[in-house]
Amino acid sequence: MAESPRDLEALDLDDLKRLVLQHLEEIAALKSEIAALREENARLKGLKGRPKLKPSGMDKTAAERRQTKDRRKQARRGKKNARLTIDEERRLEVEAPPGARFKGTEAYVVQDLLVCPHTVRYQRERWVTPLGKTVVAPLPAGIVGHFGPALRRFVLALYHQGQTTLARLVALLRDLGVDISKRQVMRLLNDAQARFTGEAGAVLRAGLESAAWLSVDDTSARHQARNGVCTQIGNDHFAWFATGFSKSRRNFLELLRAGHTDYLVNDAALAYMRTRNLSAPVVALLAGEANKNFVDEGAWIAHLQRLGIAKLKVQPDPVKIATEGAIWGAIMGHGLVAGTVVLSDDAGQFNVGDHALCWVHAERLIHKLDCFCERQRREKERIRTRIWWLYADLRAYKENPTRRRRGELRRRFDDIFTTHTGFATLDRLLGRLHANKEELLLVLDRPEVPLNTNGSENDIRCQVTRRKVSGGTRSEAGREARDAFLGLMKTCQKLGISFWDYLGDRLKVPEAPAVPRLADLIRQHAALA
Repeated sequence: MAESPRDLEALDLDDLKRLVLQHLEEIAALKSEIAALREENARLKGLKGRPKLKPSGMDKTAAERRQTKDRRKQARRGKKNARLTIDEERRLEVEAPPGARFKGTEAYVVQDLLVCPHTVRYQRERWVTPLGKTVVAPLPAGIVGHFGPALRRFVLALYHQGQTTLARLVALLRDLGVDISKRQVMRLLNDAQARFTGEAGAVLRAGLESAAWLSVDDTSARHQARNGVCTQIGNDHFAWFATGFSKSRRNFLELLRAGHTDYLVNDAALAYMRTRNLSAPVVALLAGEANKNFVDEGAWIAHLQRLGIAKLKVQPDPVKIATEGAIWGAIMGHGLVAGTVVLSDDAGQFNVGDHALCWVHAERLIHKLDCFCERQRREKERIRTRIWWLYADLRAYKENPTRRRRGELRRRFDDIFTTHTGFATLDRLLGRLHANKEELLLVLDRPEVPLNTNGSENDIRCQVTRRKVSGGTRSEAGREARDAFLGLMKTCQKLGISFWDYLGDRLKVPEAPAVPRLADLIRQHAALA
């Protein structure tokens, strides 16, 4: 029996909204059911199902679609030759037939590339002082061993940005006429790179000091023939990588203190310990000590042993929690990640400070849920549709946040994730996601924070490609150089700087354009954001 029509005039605004939402959900469920029936019908007829098409970009906001459209228009505007610098002018002559009249010349621009070996023999003056000391004229800046800065730039750019293999790089250099061995190329890649690893560390410190939010992720890595993990930290202005053998929260905190080695028991450290359920007597014992600053791990462990904390056999482990807290205290003491939101995919080691969760990873849990009947599949798709509607409205909220809209989005979140579908596994999963409400809806209080970790996924892809191309690293110098150069390359890309120009400036290639310190540029961009 059909439901009797409701008196719309008697409904208030909230009831009308709920009625519209109910009808939209029913329409979405019907559309999904119709699509499934069509696919089933196609299979019965021996035809192919619906084609798998790429996303249409409807997930983008209207402003992002307009921005993409404007960029396409700008790309077509103007002549390409206007962006080129003419290095040489040549006049081409033609034998004209008798009676022809000269009508000037016709310009035709050709881009070419000159790649050839250039060998220089330096005759260095040698002098002997009256005291018998020999003085030799120094080599120009940028020369390492018997290779110049331009060759070093070519090797670094092709290996890291070009993602080529070592064997192919050596073969290419030899084909070009460069007399070089595999060992020498390895030295150019790994040795004497303190300048670059130091700048990568400065990039991390600048990012942690100035970032309103950080997006983090990790992926597997190989080092010294062992399975490890590469951690990415970054945002829209920088990227930084570190490869090690631990995925613990302590390891992540070690990375966040950006090279500092001290341990500090301050208010932030004590608050961290209480949050991680360290027993109150242990917290009081640490807070009551006069000495609260420790220069390194040895001094800190000796302090825990002197207090008798290291002998305690309870859960949670007091040494582990106290150590994490002291590292967090040092991070806060150095002014790093103060008020910064850490956005992650819900991996436990990243849950520190102000923590936000990626909506894409949260919805993926529902997407991967196995269904065993048509009703379960229908309920799953209905919930997914409501989640993506909420996601789209959260994106719109980021552009124009208001207090009224914030309250509405919170209520809608509760309505979705407290829904009882009768599908037990789905209901438990919705309850688990509802428990993460504050982390999923942190964007309502901090609209500048992204809703997903797509930036980290994109950043860490270069590490995945490097792993697939070359496997792992063997030496500590090789590991540090690989992480540093890939991070610097990504940072240059985000800051709109040519990585080729960056290498040229740092390696002292003659006539290379000057590139400011990346750390200074990161702070400037953060101040303008």
